[in-house]
Amino acid sequence: MESHIEKEVAMPEMEETKAWYESKTVWGGIIAIIAAILGIFGHQIDQETQQFLTEQSVQIASALAAAFGGAMAIYGRVKARKVIK
Repeated sequence: MESHIEKEVAMPEMEETKAWYESKTVWGGIIAIIAAILGIFGHQIDQETQQFLTEQSVQIASALAAAFGGAMAIYGRVKARKVIK
């Protein structure tokens, strides 16, 4: 009698969320596309530089989003027409 063992690959369930600009995968894809386009025009970006740009892009985008959110909160309060109780 033959024994068959099924291998189940457990896929991690994604329950937490994050903004698109916080994703290294998204930024890695954007940098790779830009590198490919630059390559067409004779400019080369090595893998190490692409990785560095990806990591920096995530940090910069997160900081800009936080700054934008803060600025919008202040702007909204200054332009408000009603008193906060």
